[in-house]
Amino acid sequence: MKFTDKYIASLKPEGKMVDKREGGGFGIRVLPSGVKTFFYIYRFDGVRRFLNLGHYDPKRAGRDDTAISLDEARSGGVSLSGARKLYTEAKAKVDKGIDVFAEKALKAEERLKAPTVAELADEYLTRYAKMRKRSWEEDERILKRDVIPAWGRRKAADITKRDINLLLDRIIDRGAPVMANNTFKIIRRMFNYAVEKDILVYSPALGVKLPSPKVERERVLSEDEIKVLWSRLDEPSLAMSPEVRRALKLVLVTAQRPGEVIGMNGSEIDGRWWTVPTGRAKNKKAHRVYLTDLALELIGDTTGEGYVFPSPRKATGQHILRHALSRAIVNNCPSGCVNNCASCENDGCKEDGKEVEEKNTLGVAHFTPHDLRRTAATFMAEAGEMDEVIDAVLNHVKEGVKKVYNLYRYDKEKRVALEAWERKLKAIVAGTQPENVIPLRRSRKG
Repeated sequence: MKFTDKYIASLKPEGKMVDKREGGGFGIRVLPSGVKTFFYIYRFDGVRRFLNLGHYDPKRAGRDDTAISLDEARSGGVSLSGARKLYTEAKAKVDKGIDVFAEKALKAEERLKAPTVAELADEYLTRYAKMRKRSWEEDERILKRDVIPAWGRRKAADITKRDINLLLDRIIDRGAPVMANNTFKIIRRMFNYAVEKDILVYSPALGVKLPSPKVERERVLSEDEIKVLWSRLDEPSLAMSPEVRRALKLVLVTAQRPGEVIGMNGSEIDGRWWTVPTGRAKNKKAHRVYLTDLALELIGDTTGEGYVFPSPRKATGQHILRHALSRAIVNNCPSGCVNNCASCENDGCKEDGKEVEEKNTLGVAHFTPHDLRRTAATFMAEAGEMDEVIDAVLNHVKEGVKKVYNLYRYDKEKRVALEAWERKLKAIVAGTQPENVIPLRRSRKG
């Protein structure tokens, strides 16, 4: 008997399981529930094997399909032509001495052992990010915020390029293009790790482009903004921890990287000098930072060891998290806020009925912790500090032959520059002209 779609459709369920054979071991089984399953029966080493080829899907009857779509593979649905193709391929393997039933069972076992995205994320964080990245906490935060909730239970091998693009589009649609870029970078690194460790054959992120154009930030706070911000950071009613307030101020005072500031430890401070160790410096170069009076006041007691900005969760014994500064700013000054509802481009924000003072308790346009570092450097440049001195303050890597031959640390110049910046900053906060300004004898290179 040669199976046809009409014949298979005519098969009705009975009170027991019924098998119909076409020949050569190919057949269809009708269950009492009405489900119809194609099968291939053969013998291998004297053992009878029953290979399930998939459930018959009447909606596909009559189509000359030669492959099963992803959705059909997941549901087990297959057309007559598709089942016959699978049977032909299986029989050819058996004729060559391959036990296709055992082969399928092995693949199923490997499938069960394949990691989910949540399991892959955990391995990536444990065996890669925590060992190689100082910013691993940011990786963990991003994965837990958008990736794991969306894909956590899915097998990592099932994630497609389309899945990645859809996830990134959702992040952009909520008005967070920078977060979309950062999320994509972590996803790409995680899947590259999986390929390197032979967990996956290829990365689904291959060929996916950065979802949003990368824009270099140029935000620099004005004198008026600095004065307002400094004053607001002193207000007791502000929803911000004392550690975060001090850390934000210290970034502005010292012009150092926010991540290095929050990790400051008393053991790194010797009198008026703070040494950022090689293991914590972004460029892997130990860095000496001169501490002015205002910096020492913000740091407080520096005797002994211990984090200057400890986590509120004292049981952890860690410093405040890297993203705590950014999150505190957003909580008090929404991302994208221009501190002027008339100029706001966010229609939803403009129409919420709240005054700008309610939404932005910091009283300035939105900024990031790193913008405070840029602000300090910009004011130093305006004061006439040499580029080499500013680079030394910022711990920027020298370029070209200078990084080989110029090993001078500029300690004296860094002290002079940071003291001059402190006088300027105090004058801005007080609304006066800076006193004891030391004229610069050298001008910046143009």
